[in-house]
Amino acid sequence: MSKRVLVSSIVGVVVLGGVAAGGLAMAYGATEPTVANGSARYVAPSDGSAGALTFTADVSDDSGVRGLKVIAWPVSSKLDPTEDDLRDVESAVCRSVSAEKARCTYTVKVTAAEAAELPRGSWHVSALATAKDGGTAFVSRAAVFDVTR
Repeated sequence: MSKRVLVSSIVGVVVLGGVAAGGLAMAYGATEPTVANGSARYVAPSDGSAGALTFTADVSDDSGVRGLKVIAWPVSSKLDPTEDDLRDVESAVCRSVSAEKARCTYTVKVTAAEAAELPRGSWHVSALATAKDGGTAFVSRAAVFDVTR
């Protein structure tokens, strides 16, 4: 075998190996979405005005953010929602901050009649973020708030 053929073959193997390694790095380099800076605020109804629960979080993913599902539940209920449970709950409204990040806000109005039936005490908010590439991130306790009246 001539040296030229041998060198060409070695270069070909190195190039193919580099392409394969790059492809693997890209396949495994994708990250799952993240949910950060989650905060919840409950305002009780007063003077004939409705109250509200508002949850806000920053969601990020290298492919972009598709959405955020949110559910609030009282700690005293002993519920512990799973990722599957959150697939069919209400969605937050997400506004893009950049190609990879969105600020998501979930707001639900609470009437005086509804507030009267809410269990008092601490509540958790669970969240399920979905990226544009289909990746998900479940946060079982993304925030906590108190219902006092």
